[in-house]
Amino acid sequence: MDYKETINLPQTSFPMKANLSEKEPGILKFWEEKKVYQTLQKNLKGRKKYILHDGPPYANGHLHLGTALNKILKDIVIKFKSRKGFQTPYIPGWDCHGMPIEHQLFKELKINKADINRVDFRKKAADFALKFVEIQKEEFKRLGVFADWEKPYLTLNKEYEAEIINSFGKLATSGYIYKGFKPIYWCPQCETALAEAEVEYQEDPSPSIYVKFSVAEESLSKLSTLNSQLSTYFLIWTTTPWTLPANTAIALHPDLEYALVKVNNEILILAEVLVKEVMEKGKISNYEILGKISGEKLEGTKYSHPFLESRGRIHPTRGLDKSSPY
Repeated sequence: MDYKETINLPQTSFPMKANLSEKEPGILKFWEEKKVYQTLQKNLKGRKKYILHDGPPYANGHLHLGTALNKILKDIVIKFKSRKGFQTPYIPGWDCHGMPIEHQLFKELKINKADINRVDFRKKAADFALKFVEIQKEEFKRLGVFADWEKPYLTLNKEYEAEIINSFGKLATSGYIYKGFKPIYWCPQCETALAEAEVEYQEDPSPSIYVKFSVAEESLSKLSTLNSQLSTYFLIWTTTPWTLPANTAIALHPDLEYALVKVNNEILILAEVLVKEVMEKGKISNYEILGKISGEKLEGTKYSHPFLESRGRIHPTRGLDKSSPY
């Protein structure tokens, strides 16, 4: 398929020389007047389709290098595939919801959430987004991107929103929507929730700690080698103590032996190969190994959370290195 054959492009209309800033608008105007994209799709109708699903940019401002590069790279792929004989309908779209749009609108209005009614703000946000849809559309055209610019998809279209609700309903009725321990990040400055990818972390030192988890009474029978009335604990070490409130499991290696170590009036369960190291770190010299049990046999053992009213279970998990207790 040749562009010149498709639209009879004059070979000498735009000679290659300088003054591209003057020539490019003429080329783009020619493409638009001759409906190059539409003609190309018409001539390729019935051919095998190549569909590029476009992740939409936010309609919250003028194009920047990121959005420009994104569309240019996609356009290169689309044009390449069309020259290979594929039908390549390209439907552009815009994300018209969310914090990036709200943030820019608040900056423009010079107010915060407490200064405006929610319904009024949503109307202003919709108008703000639609304004930049048109601005970005013209800027993308200026880059020479081929697309069905007259029929884009917008996330604020009622049909689009209805389909989102419909899809969410299917997920909910199928049991995929539940409340778990995944944190919701909140920005006090923007006064909105953040996606995990939008959070930037600073380097901050954190202590590593040892934690005791009390073996539940109904699970003590698993410790067949133990005949004692002493309190029994799983001993763990973590470098992320802030995750403890969400703890629901302790991972043990199924192929390793775990020692039952008597220390003072307690029994600690930890990997046998780590007993000496841990006792030295704790400056404990008076201890006794009462017995051993494999990690596999401890599967399902219940324990109590150290400071919350919740329970967890032991889950044997193999790491990459079978010999490692970590």
